[in-house]
Amino acid sequence: MSTAAPARWPRIVKDPTAFKRPPNLADPQAARERFRWSDARSWLDGLPGGAGLNIAHEAVDRHLQHGRGARIALRWIGKTGERRDLGYAELAAASSRFANALASLGLGAGDGVFVLMGRLPELYVAMLGALKARAVVTPLFSAFGPEPIATRCEMGDARLIVTTPELYQRKLRALRERLPRLAHVVLVGDAPPALLAEPGVHAWAALVDAQPDTWTIPATPPESPSLLHFTSGTTGRPKGAQHVHEAVLAHAMTGRYALDLHDDDIYWCTADPGWVTGTSYGIIAPLVCGVTSVVVEAEFDAATWYDVLERERVSVWYTAPTAIRMMMRLGTEPLAGRDLSALRFMASVGEPLNPEAVVWGREAFGLPFHDNWWQTETGGIMIANVPALDILPGSMGQPLPGITAAIVQRGTDGHVHPVGPGIDGELALKTPWPSMMRGYLNEQARYAKCFDGEWYLTGDLARVDDEGYYWFVGRADDVIKSAGHLIGPFEVESALIEHPAVAEAGVIGIPDETVGEVVKAFVALKPGFEASEALNRELLGHARKRLGAAVAPKSIEFRTNLPKTRSGKIMRRLLKARELGLPEGDLSTLESDEKK
Repeated sequence: MSTAAPARWPRIVKDPTAFKRPPNLADPQAARERFRWSDARSWLDGLPGGAGLNIAHEAVDRHLQHGRGARIALRWIGKTGERRDLGYAELAAASSRFANALASLGLGAGDGVFVLMGRLPELYVAMLGALKARAVVTPLFSAFGPEPIATRCEMGDARLIVTTPELYQRKLRALRERLPRLAHVVLVGDAPPALLAEPGVHAWAALVDAQPDTWTIPATPPESPSLLHFTSGTTGRPKGAQHVHEAVLAHAMTGRYALDLHDDDIYWCTADPGWVTGTSYGIIAPLVCGVTSVVVEAEFDAATWYDVLERERVSVWYTAPTAIRMMMRLGTEPLAGRDLSALRFMASVGEPLNPEAVVWGREAFGLPFHDNWWQTETGGIMIANVPALDILPGSMGQPLPGITAAIVQRGTDGHVHPVGPGIDGELALKTPWPSMMRGYLNEQARYAKCFDGEWYLTGDLARVDDEGYYWFVGRADDVIKSAGHLIGPFEVESALIEHPAVAEAGVIGIPDETVGEVVKAFVALKPGFEASEALNRELLGHARKRLGAAVAPKSIEFRTNLPKTRSGKIMRRLLKARELGLPEGDLSTLESDEKK
């Protein structure tokens, strides 16, 4: 998503004669008029005998029926330089072995299978195998601390977790008593015998590799549950967005139209699989489109990333603004002399993409970055700068075929209505579409509040211009976006309050040039405790231990008391206004906003 571009950023006019290959979506306006979701369904096979629609079948198994089994599906590059290629046939066999392993443990349709690890080949095998078995798959960010892991496992009724011995010992082992429904843990890699002796703990090699490499996917109605993605809100526990197998229609369409994937592309999505982008566009969409995906285990390092782009001949690259800004800080010198001629399309998602970054892409790579917009709840890209469209730097683009968007405001009748160009309002999408979430886990009332008639209300404020380009204005709630991660203030506050010195905590996001926002906490102490540098360090360490470094606050400020509404709720927006020196506005308005 993006903020509105200053007038100084000129339109980037697309020259069709300069395209390295004709885009899949050559005429976006005509496609929007004629596209139907049945078109996307015709691109897929469906299960044999009309038994339904299964994501893993469309992503892997069907390619074997079309003679593409030998094509490389995943090219994995390890932290120390080791490499492993998995063809579609090999991935089909490996994921079938995992499905058989689940069945051997008595797990299958509807059971919660969680995955907690970095970018290892087994992560992709496990997620696809679980989808074959019709389990409900939840990826977890490996940098989470124990508390976010436990909360999500409790809410999602985790029956089995795939992880590594190191992560199990550091983050999961102590939670086993708290998670009595977690019957099985599968460890990837060399595990000490003492761990494997614990109840329900299995070695991947012993449990999975010995299984048959064929599996018949059971009948999968399109509305069958598939993925459970957790996204943080401003109050309460994380929201569990429930998705279904029919979402694969949107993955197929957006992979083809928003990311312009062609059969012979080498594609790289840098998002962590623990987040929805890393699942939808790091696993499902590229496999459905039959391309080769590059998977890099190591975290960001500009030189390493440039090596990958050059050596692997990456043609389509999907990354995040945080990484782009880090590269911008290094300038274009590290790119000098590199052969990136294979690269033809670059896209970005996860947080606002500065207009400067779009333009810098052309200077550094000879191509602009194409921003797009979507949410965990939408399940797929909804609005995008596609290859054939001119780019207005700072705009998130135009709605994709099959998607109807509008800017709405609530009228005197209590319902939302579309408003015209240039007017700020809430971004809304007309329902339904295949990847739309089907509910919030165990929170029907909360889910219902996301809709008004035929409109899904995104909670994002935006505007549309006369040409149909959409511009992000701001988030209607307080979710903090840091380096592409969505951080709910309530989770951070709750962890801080667990410390015996803390009486109250309020958490906000502070703008940061590199990661978008950093988390800052304001803390009021209990009687008998005094503010000190030593206590500040202790609280920061406590939060990192509980939440993980990616979620924990980067700084803490002690306050005698925190501003509250009349009902006692901490006013985060007032904290932020005072911190940034912004107008505080009318307190009654702030209180009203805080109650939403």
